[in-house]
Amino acid sequence: MNEWIEGAIRGEPEAYEQLMKQFRGMALAVAYNKLEDAFWAEDIVQEAFTEAFANLSKLETAEAFPGWFKVIVERQCYRWLRRKQHSTSPEQELMYNIDSSEERDNPEQLVLQKERYRILRDSISSLPLSMQHVVDMFYFQGYSLKEISDFLSVSVPALKKRLFDARAKLRRRLPVADVITVFNELYEGGKGMLHITNGDHAADRLRQSGIEGEVMVWRELYTFGPVVQDMGNELERSKRAAYLEQQLGIPQTEYLQIAELERKLHAFHQYKEIVLWFEYDLYDQTMLSYLLHVFNDQSLGDTKLNLLCIDAYPEIENFRGLGQLTPGQIGRLSGTWQVMGTEEIQAGSQFWLAYTSSDIQDHMDYLKQNSTVLPFAHAAFEAHLTRLPSQSNGLGAIEQATLEAVSQGVDHPYPLFKHVSERLHVLGMGDLEYWAHLRRMTNDPHALLQISGANTFPDFTQHQEHFRNAVLSLTELGIQVLAEEADYAELRKDEMWIGGLWNAQGEEPHWRWDTASRFPVKIST
Repeated sequence: MNEWIEGAIRGEPEAYEQLMKQFRGMALAVAYNKLEDAFWAEDIVQEAFTEAFANLSKLETAEAFPGWFKVIVERQCYRWLRRKQHSTSPEQELMYNIDSSEERDNPEQLVLQKERYRILRDSISSLPLSMQHVVDMFYFQGYSLKEISDFLSVSVPALKKRLFDARAKLRRRLPVADVITVFNELYEGGKGMLHITNGDHAADRLRQSGIEGEVMVWRELYTFGPVVQDMGNELERSKRAAYLEQQLGIPQTEYLQIAELERKLHAFHQYKEIVLWFEYDLYDQTMLSYLLHVFNDQSLGDTKLNLLCIDAYPEIENFRGLGQLTPGQIGRLSGTWQVMGTEEIQAGSQFWLAYTSSDIQDHMDYLKQNSTVLPFAHAAFEAHLTRLPSQSNGLGAIEQATLEAVSQGVDHPYPLFKHVSERLHVLGMGDLEYWAHLRRMTNDPHALLQISGANTFPDFTQHQEHFRNAVLSLTELGIQVLAEEADYAELRKDEMWIGGLWNAQGEEPHWRWDTASRFPVKIST
């Protein structure tokens, strides 16, 4: 934006055009809410641009332009209102939204849609002015929350709250189906829209919510086993398939179906819009970062990429995932997603490149950046590194939490999983992954735990009922390691993958986690 402001001060037509293109829709939303007249709102915005361009030299910083220009628009509106001689109907403005050739050819459908818009607009006009502004800019003008935040000088979380409250108020005043239909047509797109989510349960709720579009479940587990920068590489995919079958019992034929998802992902240009539905934890953030890495390597073209990523929901006390929500609650999130720009897409790619790197220095460098472009990325990446063997006793966070829980009397597998997964909820660890860690901790030599009442652990294809009643207890070594009298990593020396970091069989890890500094350290060899 600095270049546009400087260019406009120099009188460059291209700079004027860029500023008008960027801020015209926002200004129209503000003007219409003041005047309730689309024709005069257009005129007022033109006058506001003229005044702003004539006074650009008075602008102290380019970053102040959005708020400064908003004040000019409002001042022009007040001038017009003082001169106003008669009222005009707000319904004039509704008609410009209806421009589909298909609907123009269907008079009955056109009348129905116009009526829906009229009802919706009437309902929106009864909202508090602060909500009207945000609803108009976000749904009708198509601006991102970041752009609206800059223009209105309101934080993004506050804008999200206004949108949520506005939708709740509209639902109380209109039939739910009507609200969903109208918002689909206004913003969500419906046809030509693809939703990508993290699991079948969340996908089912999404399909039941009434939100239009195709739903695709991204079935991967990047938090476990070997991962590389290019997950589409057939050789690396085959290696990963063999490892997951050995460790988790996932049949290779089952896992290799990911190739079909990859093909569909690379054909994304057939969709007008894509919405990524993910959560705050490492399980989801690794999936999100991989998808953004893929999008970063090619042009989006005319496809609009959006992200809905949350760590809380107003009606859920301990939010852990989209699968907790009802279809109705999922539906209320519709349209609140954020448009992904180059900065966000590149940030996701950087996460993925660091996460899959075999060099601990890349992991350390990423953690130092502490980027906030993707709000949950840093916490998730730190959680990833807590899985490294600690300096104090060679246990990663999962092993440490497990031994502590068992020592406190949580000694049955399922309550133990619930306890550990809740304590380490930022990992987003599922039961299948946890059983693999637990099995490793019970394996000789150097077992930390012993199990009675079961001989095998559940995996992808086997769910032993007797395992539920098994009892776990600490071995003598487990007691010593928990007391920091022995170092598990020095003894175990088995193959281990933590993101792209690989520890070969028979070698002691070359990196540790310092729990005091919350940072990894290199171990000299």
